[in-house]
Amino acid sequence: MGNSIGKIFKLTTFGESHGAAIGGIIDGCPAGLKLDFEKIQKQLDRRKPGQSKITTQRKESDTVQFLSGIFEGKTTGTPIGFTIKNEDAKSKDYTHVKDTFRPSHADYTYHQKYGIRDYRGGGRSSARETACRVVAGAITQQILATIGVEVQAYVSAVGSVNLNTCYTNLDLSLTETNLVRCPDVAIAEQMITTIEKTKKEGDTIGGEITVVATGVPAGWGEPVFDKLHADIGKGMLSINAVHGFKYGFGEVDISSSKGSEVNDIIIDESGKTKTNFSGGIQGGISNGNDIYCEVAFKPVATIMQKQEIIDVNGEKVEIKGKGRHDACVVPRAVPIVESMMALTLVDAYLRSKINKI
Repeated sequence: MGNSIGKIFKLTTFGESHGAAIGGIIDGCPAGLKLDFEKIQKQLDRRKPGQSKITTQRKESDTVQFLSGIFEGKTTGTPIGFTIKNEDAKSKDYTHVKDTFRPSHADYTYHQKYGIRDYRGGGRSSARETACRVVAGAITQQILATIGVEVQAYVSAVGSVNLNTCYTNLDLSLTETNLVRCPDVAIAEQMITTIEKTKKEGDTIGGEITVVATGVPAGWGEPVFDKLHADIGKGMLSINAVHGFKYGFGEVDISSSKGSEVNDIIIDESGKTKTNFSGGIQGGISNGNDIYCEVAFKPVATIMQKQEIIDVNGEKVEIKGKGRHDACVVPRAVPIVESMMALTLVDAYLRSKINKI
């Protein structure tokens, strides 16, 4: 019922924001992969709350416990089960919304679909679920590393503060040198200032993340309905608060360009092109060039300002957010975006192997 992603490498997640734990089952992971557990935890640490002054102050260690599918540090080829305990849930922060529908949240839609909802932190609709994706994503990144594929994301916009620079002209090693995870340190300071100012106003702000996959060979992706960019787009759009996805094109507005301006000319037998406006994908199949895309996040829906809404009886009431929330989600979403790219690419990689003898 929409809790799984992938055809061969499949992730199924479970759990709610204020339940005992969240977790997942990974099926289809190749056997014999020696896992680096420190790298998995590092990715979780990049996503976890309370990591800096510009994120929610909910304190979770986000320590993953593996239950199956791993023996002596290596994957066995059987399902990998894992859990992450919820350690710092404060459900009382949500009692004031028990009978009301918060603006731009999933409260109303969940109520209409199921006739019941877990109002504590949004329940299943909470972004806390994305920690499970990061676990699986960290494993898929290790699979990709064995074949020379690397995935890296960074914050490219916060509100009106935009990097406006192609990833090829950036030093991506600087991404982790600042709180907002932007590889341009000067722009990063402007982003941090914007987030802090917005937070003081009791408001929230959106932003964008750019993700790049290098080393992807030609031939990944399926024709028609399972085009590689369609699968990547589905993965990205399944992330909480994501409302936009664009692949390729860089700084060019493709829809207002001429074909003579944006056609990618192949210059050698490996498929390398003179330009890469296609974002490494043509006809839904990777062409051997870098794959890159932009993922747009809306402002966090919970704001510390009064708003008029309706309750379960249809009566108008006034509400104001309380508790611990991000003023801008994009800094913590960087490893989530990386994970969804890696999950999609590994599934495409494994699918490509069954198409050849």
